[in-house]
Amino acid sequence: MAKVLLAEDDVTMVSLLKTLLTMEGYEVVALDSDADIVEAALREQPDLLLMYVLLLNQNGLDELKKLRARKGGESMRVLMTSGVDFKDQCLARGANAFIQKPFMPDDLLAALQSTLRS
Repeated sequence: MAKVLLAEDDVTMVSLLKTLLTMEGYEVVALDSDADIVEAALREQPDLLLMYVLLLNQNGLDELKKLRARKGGESMRVLMTSGVDFKDQCLARGANAFIQKPFMPDDLLAALQSTLRS
């Protein structure tokens, strides 16, 4: 069972993602909106970090850059998401993949599976 760490500040989205991913057999750990994402990712060692770009108190692009600079974070699989097309910026900062909201559950699951295989 793959472990997914969620860095998302919309509580409704967190609830939906947790339900969907759990039903699909993933172990899901959701971070609080003010959590230190990099430290949590290094501590939890997820198979994949699903991170929103425009977090309430943090910038996902900055957090991704910090993660990639840390020992143990350089090879972590990261799938970024946003309602704005930040694909190029996310990939340039080291994300493995990007999916734009709104997305269908099947599209998210396909992106997760593809990112986990990469």
